[in-house]
Amino acid sequence: MSRPHFAPDPLDPLLTTREAAMRLGVSLRTVQLWVEAGTLPAGRTPGGHRRIRLSAVEALAQRSGLRAAAQSSQSLQPVITPLDVLLVAASVDQLQVWQEALMPLNGVIAVRGANNGYTGLLQLGRKTPDLLITDLAMPDIDGYAMLLTLAGLHDYSALRVLAITAHTPQQIAERGGLPERVRVLHQPVPAIAVRTWVEGELARLGRTPHPALLG
Repeated sequence: MSRPHFAPDPLDPLLTTREAAMRLGVSLRTVQLWVEAGTLPAGRTPGGHRRIRLSAVEALAQRSGLRAAAQSSQSLQPVITPLDVLLVAASVDQLQVWQEALMPLNGVIAVRGANNGYTGLLQLGRKTPDLLITDLAMPDIDGYAMLLTLAGLHDYSALRVLAITAHTPQQIAERGGLPERVRVLHQPVPAIAVRTWVEGELARLGRTPHPALLG
């Protein structure tokens, strides 16, 4: 006696019509039409839901070349690389705080870090980041001079910067100010404010992370 079409079989699992459509690279309605026409054999569960054997989907894909077409379509999808974020902190502790704040965004951003200005300059020289988050007051480098120098270099013309400082707006002005594209946060700065700025930049670029990442 032949088994019911919807009987469980670990070697030949049952697929929903939506799962079959995804495997074949066609619309859900197309699969439904194929089932109704008998092109794609299907059965029903006791609850009345259509189910299709994986083997039937594989056989149709092999006969029609749909598998190759679906794979080709997927290969043409653009690959979005994570946004490169460079953190230049005045201490190891500060760097760790920023890194932990940005961890929920892993996948949409790639974080590099330096716990002093000298190492930060080396990182900048190796690769221009998309976003730079930096302390202005560092023991081994003048953060103001660094940002003003970067602003005058073509390779860094598109660089977006978040500067962290204990200086007041008046003190910053007395130092000659900062480039227009530099956003300033005044200490004490909660770590979440750093993440919020990065999220804003992601949104500006149309790369807002999935809500599940922000839970």
